[in-house]
Amino acid sequence: METGTPAEGAEEELPEAPSAARAVFGVRFEAAVRYAELLATAGVRRGLIGPREVPRLWERHLLNCAVLAEVVPEGVSLCDVGSGAGLPGIPVALARPDLSVTLLEPLLRRTTFLEEAVKELGLTNVTVVRGRAEEMIGKLSMDVVTARAVAPLDRLAGWGLPLLRPYGEMLALKGDTAEQELAEARAALTKLGAVEWSVVQAGAGTVETPTHVVRVQVGESPGGVRAAARRAKAARAGRVAGGGRGTAGGRGAGGGRRRR
Repeated sequence: METGTPAEGAEEELPEAPSAARAVFGVRFEAAVRYAELLATAGVRRGLIGPREVPRLWERHLLNCAVLAEVVPEGVSLCDVGSGAGLPGIPVALARPDLSVTLLEPLLRRTTFLEEAVKELGLTNVTVVRGRAEEMIGKLSMDVVTARAVAPLDRLAGWGLPLLRPYGEMLALKGDTAEQELAEARAALTKLGAVEWSVVQAGAGTVETPTHVVRVQVGESPGGVRAAARRAKAARAGRVAGGGRGTAGGRGAGGGRRRR
């Protein structure tokens, strides 16, 4: 959750990593600790997360995101759309060195943080790309797309599904409204080439509250690419006419929809 400039004197102390973190991150546990420290310091100073999120970084953010790795196939390419402060992309990349992860984020201050974090953590399996999802159609082709708190599911699918290869899948981290969002988005998902969808849980027995994941699988023609390309063209024209207001942006670690 973006909060702008943190209030003076609002700095919170980062708690010690829970025991579950060692099991989840394995040999990259120390790198996960360093990432938590970066979020709690530079992330707060730059307004990527709110200072009140620091005491719950591990449970609510790092582990909540990292357990998504349980449902990601082995050795695939993965794009984290609207990556913000790197959630869920960086925790998943830390937990799964076999994955090739792209952090897609449109805002410069966020991509600057992401590039610094990737370098600091030595994540050779992670690439940072600055851009909006609709601008990446035809440029990125992924096995898996992930997102957390970026947009309602129907809108998110319009951004994410066109980036998938045939038979790929989108994994969207949602809260208790996951089933409701999925029900409301079914017509849109069908138009975008989805053939199967469900809500699954990740992290049962690892985190106190399992992560709700909306899983959307596409068929041979994912994303309604032609329609998405038309939307992208219209969005570009709208930004020129309207002074540059964007669409598929990212978010930080606060769990809410993005704020500008």
